[in-house]
Amino acid sequence: MNFLKTFLASILGTIIGISLIILILFIGIVSTAGEPEPYIRSNSVLTMKLSGTIPARTTHDPFRDLFPSGAEKQVSLEMLKNNLEKAASDDRIWGVWIELNQLSTSWANLETAYNYIQDFKEESGKFVYASSNDMGINETAYFLASAADSIFLPPETFFEFNGFVVQISYMKRMLEKIGIEPEIIRVGDYKSAVEPFLREESSPENREQIMAILNSATSTFVNTIEQQRGLTKSEIDSLLNNIPPNSVEWALEAGLVDFIAHPHEVEEAIKNRLELEEDQSLRTVSLQRYNRVKPGSAGLELPDTDNRISVIYASGAIMPEGFTGPFSTGNIITANSIKRSLDSSLDNDDVKAIVIHINSGGGAVSTSELIWGHIREAAKKKPVIAYMGNVAASGGYYIAMGADEVIASPNTITGSIGIYNQMFNTQKFYNEKLGIYFEEFKTHDHADLWLMTRPLTPSERDALQRSVESGYETFLTRVADGRGMSRDDVHEVAQGRVWTGQDAMNVNLVDRVGTLEDALAVAAEKAEIEEYRVITYPERKELFDMLFSSAEARISSWVRSLVPYSDEIRSLEDLKNHNAGRNWAILPVEFIID
Repeated sequence: MNFLKTFLASILGTIIGISLIILILFIGIVSTAGEPEPYIRSNSVLTMKLSGTIPARTTHDPFRDLFPSGAEKQVSLEMLKNNLEKAASDDRIWGVWIELNQLSTSWANLETAYNYIQDFKEESGKFVYASSNDMGINETAYFLASAADSIFLPPETFFEFNGFVVQISYMKRMLEKIGIEPEIIRVGDYKSAVEPFLREESSPENREQIMAILNSATSTFVNTIEQQRGLTKSEIDSLLNNIPPNSVEWALEAGLVDFIAHPHEVEEAIKNRLELEEDQSLRTVSLQRYNRVKPGSAGLELPDTDNRISVIYASGAIMPEGFTGPFSTGNIITANSIKRSLDSSLDNDDVKAIVIHINSGGGAVSTSELIWGHIREAAKKKPVIAYMGNVAASGGYYIAMGADEVIASPNTITGSIGIYNQMFNTQKFYNEKLGIYFEEFKTHDHADLWLMTRPLTPSERDALQRSVESGYETFLTRVADGRGMSRDDVHEVAQGRVWTGQDAMNVNLVDRVGTLEDALAVAAEKAEIEEYRVITYPERKELFDMLFSSAEARISSWVRSLVPYSDEIRSLEDLKNHNAGRNWAILPVEFIID
């Protein structure tokens, strides 16, 4: 009886505790969401801090609101655009002060952010100052800073100006040492996602496409610095080729920055620009605070129309619902998630056209095919435009073929039209390295095919090769139908090759290069509307979905941070747990250009 009482009391206590936690979280979120619109004083300067990545869009994080760490919220392109548009028309905002440090975002997103800053300056006539802190800036941050009227750096900070590099890890010898044999089936000489397991250096085809992407980013960088700083291309190349002293004095002497100044001296420069008295304080408003200002309060007139264009953000790896294994961490694009957003757009009579904003290096061929079908069906009812952001390659390119028209940023990474299947024979690893042996009991010859504790037989390899080639032919057909090309013409520019957006247009893989605003304009034209407002999908998650998905991700990240070499261990786990037998349409490498 005492045990029963204790057991029931424990259950009751647990229920009450969980209920209280949920109630506290709910109250916190409601109170945060209900914050009043901030009051903005006249003669204010909009301040923003940019570091790390600048994604196209960020999702709401309730845990960050409930337990603020003091760090700035991540700035997205969507947030940057909306607030610069408000600030341009807001008489209370006299200028913008951007503090930058190390950026590691894509060149397509950098160009977009740069254009937003330029548009703000041209439309408003207001100033933009850029500075850094003790972290310093790299080339990507400097590229964005070059859009400002003046660049300020503090003394002794870090200044990187030595060009761009892509590094690829090759694991062939490691796999040989630990007794794991790759079983690779692929189509396309440029489909180099499997090369790290087969080679010790890049193939000529992979080297060709990587250098094309590097050269495109370099050209964008050099041309912009030439225009903004008054230096010739040869002078910029000479500066990039010299061993950099990482000195702000060197940057000042080279004409790359305008002033060496502490933060309080930057404030003084802004006060002088605003013609403030010495005893007057500088009024600033942070981007996060200004984000809560309504467009009408800022004097920004929105179109008085019921017409809407929906922008559906498709970001992350393309995966089956509930998939676990390699590529399953981070943002996931599923067929159902895209269908829900498409259905909402189609069911809304005010939505006249749809823009699919793709940022994906690909994923499962089967899921890509389903998403292509959903987009193709939606395009029969309303105009659908595919806009390629940072990357829309392999499976990301596949799904774009369902749209009526395809627009890419000049430095979008796209194409990679190819298929592969990647498995790992772990027999030697288990038998010889670990001393573990297996015994199988099977009903038919190939029932143990996916166990991967033995090598593939010739007949199994042939069957998998035919499967990959069949998937490739379907991919070619989707592209041929979407681009109005023959199968052979597509094959000529396919074979897994990666293209920049500009080069993709030159070989007819996209219709034009431009911005998201250009994609919206094309969608409006096809819908035969002149004025419209934008609504975005996916819609905000339900309260409990946000809470528990965020909590799971945070706990997982925290646990991994405690484990030494967790990334390397995770890579080996991915090899072991790879979903053998699935055909993949994935970008060859993750292009991080530093």
